[in-house]
Amino acid sequence: MGGKGSGGHNRKPVERKRRIGNPSGRKLPDVEPMAEITMLGSSHIPAPSRHLNTQGLSLWNQVWQSGASWLKANMDTELVLMLCEATEERTRLRIMLQNDQTLWRERRALREVDRQIITLLGQVGFSPSERGLLGTGETTRHDFSDLAKRIAEKRSASR
Repeated sequence: MGGKGSGGHNRKPVERKRRIGNPSGRKLPDVEPMAEITMLGSSHIPAPSRHLNTQGLSLWNQVWQSGASWLKANMDTELVLMLCEATEERTRLRIMLQNDQTLWRERRALREVDRQIITLLGQVGFSPSERGLLGTGETTRHDFSDLAKRIAEKRSASR
């Protein structure tokens, strides 16, 4: 697609070459450290515009405290409010199902509310994949990092 020496339209990214061990053996560009962005969170928790019971209000406060660095009060309040209301509805449905196991419509509604809650949690940044995109997730050490380190050591020792 591109001009001479551009690598074409299906060129492998440098990160992928590093991950698989640079099979072509060409010199790869040096890794440039990325700047780390630190966001200052707001300690202000907005008041919900509709009534929430104690469970919904507890979730409301927890979401605004945990997501203070990325949530915006003027834009995200409705989504967080819908999340809290869906959680309250889930609790009501679970109580109904505990009292009467034959309510199949309520069981189906409960599963639908569960899906809605998962979607809303993701939309406000409270799923692992969304936290990864936001850059706020915890970095954990995996066995793969040790394996990659040992492979790199072996390759550098054999040259």
